[in-house]
Amino acid sequence: MQLFVQWFKRTFSDPQLVVLLTLLVGGFVVVITMGDMLLPVLAALVIAYLLEGLVAPLQRLGMPRMVAVGIVFILFLIALGLILFGLLPLLSRQVSQLVQQLPSMVAKGQQVLMMLPEKYPELITAQQVQDVIAALGGEVGTIGQKVLSWSLASVVGVITLLVYLVLLPLLVFFFLKDKEKIVAWIAHLLPEDRKIAVHVWKEVDKQISNYIRGKFIEIVIVWSATYVTFALFGLQYAMLLSVLVGLSVVIPYIGATVVTIPVVLVAWFQWGWSPEFGWLLAAYFVVQAIDGNVLVPLLFSEVVSLHPIAIIVAILVFGGFWGFWGVFFAIPLATLVNAVIQAWPTRRELDRKLAAREAG
Repeated sequence: MQLFVQWFKRTFSDPQLVVLLTLLVGGFVVVITMGDMLLPVLAALVIAYLLEGLVAPLQRLGMPRMVAVGIVFILFLIALGLILFGLLPLLSRQVSQLVQQLPSMVAKGQQVLMMLPEKYPELITAQQVQDVIAALGGEVGTIGQKVLSWSLASVVGVITLLVYLVLLPLLVFFFLKDKEKIVAWIAHLLPEDRKIAVHVWKEVDKQISNYIRGKFIEIVIVWSATYVTFALFGLQYAMLLSVLVGLSVVIPYIGATVVTIPVVLVAWFQWGWSPEFGWLLAAYFVVQAIDGNVLVPLLFSEVVSLHPIAIIVAILVFGGFWGFWGVFFAIPLATLVNAVIQAWPTRRELDRKLAAREAG
């Protein structure tokens, strides 16, 4: 108990640490309690961070900020329009086709499973195969119920999406246009004695901006390379699968492993155990190897290196707290924790400050 009292006295006698801890706890409470409500704001912040990487170079070329913001914002609206009216309808058609083909895929899979006891009687029995088929049938039924419930709730989802489509561009524009005013307003609200908090924020701000822009570039490159590969081989649902592969890079290690399952299954149902199946998987794993060994080191060389265990723990913890956004920001949030640890004064420094304050 005495040790805790001493730690509490040392820590909370330093006003800079009090400010830092207050900001961290306050931010955590806001995210946990109002994260869903603030989803458009969060998405707009991510996009504004991304677009700032285009605005800043234009400013360095001598262009006024408002003109640079206007040009970049128009490009953003064009890209948003292409996604809404070009990419999303294509993905919707491929999802519908996949759902329609799912029963035939299940039937083909059952035929293959029923042949296993004949080929490997010492490893698997007919009863085990029937149990697996029954379990798979139950899962397919559950998926069908989820699709039905989603379709029934789609009206509410469409209305929410329309609201977001109006709010999101407006928020992005004002975050870009009034960036300096917003930063100055936040700084005005904070106490003057905030040196440690400012140091942590500058480090995290740099890491988050580099991470978001690098992750966006990685998604686009992996998505494009995978789509070209799938299209050249004539794989069904090439666009849908390539989008999933591109988005899988958001979740390090785990994402690539999970998204490989539908790629392998679709390729197998299309070609079976054929040379096309083997060559496609070889090309797919080459893309994954280039992503992990070339793109990631190149794009994230300025981001603080974190041990794989730390990244996986961050994904599990922050994903459990905040779902998708917790997973997306797992590395920046882990970087925040690391920055706080690095900036935290040592026990000797805290004792020296406490002694000086008591002597004064």
